[in-house]
Amino acid sequence: MADTTKIRIGLTAAREIEVDVADAKAVSEQLEQAMTSGEGVVWIEDSSGNRHALAAACIAFFEVRSGSSNGGIGFGS
Repeated sequence: MADTTKIRIGLTAAREIEVDVADAKAVSEQLEQAMTSGEGVVWIEDSSGNRHALAAACIAFFEVRSGSSNGGIGFGS
């Protein structure tokens, strides 16, 4: 199995989704561009080939974590 990277995306509706992707850099660039413009839909393909659509205006943040990383952000991590 190819190395994957988890990307966690926070939405303004106090929800998050987590997607395993093969090319984290490309997805990060897509998300950054969408957050900058605040318009349109971002399509993300996960490592299983499933596609996910996100409204750009609803993306509050994204976090890129390597597949081997267990830690998070916060106290006691």
